[in-house]
Amino acid sequence: MARIGIIGSGGAMGAALISVVERSDHELSGGIDRGGDPAGLADRSDVLVDFSAPQALEANIHAAIGAGIPLVIGTTGLEARHHLAIDNAARAVPVLQTGNTSLGVTLLAHLVREAAQRLGPDWDIEILEMHHRRKVDAPSGTAILLGEAAAEGRGIAFADNTERGRDGQTGARAQGAIGFASLRGGTVAGEHSVILAGEEERITLSHSAENRSIFARGAIRAAEWLVGREAGRYRMDDVLGL
Repeated sequence: MARIGIIGSGGAMGAALISVVERSDHELSGGIDRGGDPAGLADRSDVLVDFSAPQALEANIHAAIGAGIPLVIGTTGLEARHHLAIDNAARAVPVLQTGNTSLGVTLLAHLVREAAQRLGPDWDIEILEMHHRRKVDAPSGTAILLGEAAAEGRGIAFADNTERGRDGQTGARAQGAIGFASLRGGTVAGEHSVILAGEEERITLSHSAENRSIFARGAIRAAEWLVGREAGRYRMDDVLGL
């Protein structure tokens, strides 16, 4: 049994996380939202789960390091400086950061990586995602995770091989590029499709999230897996043994 602290407990995802913890064998050590004290929560927890906001990440990392406990980061919209901070934190404590905690999406990313590696650059890759009207970042963290998996499979730098926001006279599609399209509307929890388009044939790998509980269950599974691990930066792939 682990004492699990939730950062971002006031949001819809926070509520889903709390519900999963309360139905599990673990103990909810508490939850904080904007203006809360992450250090105090860390001191009474065995592991922290952070689904808050990018601007709160550094304080949450410092709290985990100060208490010497693991941290699961599901916050999306992170920038390069955030990932640098995560890399530094992973030298002191176990940190698992992901754009999506769903076990199904984790397996999907694994399949995308394998397909991209085996099919090669002659197959164009397009990633289509749709989320609810309130989502503020695009492409979604999950879409980026899938794009990174494709880039890893091809052995190319993700940042240098993407196409986004096409409009007007865009010119020919760059060979080997990973394209993104984002849709927003309604109450969609999350829809992702990875399209691999070759000559006269096409493969589509997709995942549909019916509600936030799938992300909450995956995050809590990641949290319990992370307790007792050595310091380092981990992925959901590690949780599933991929």
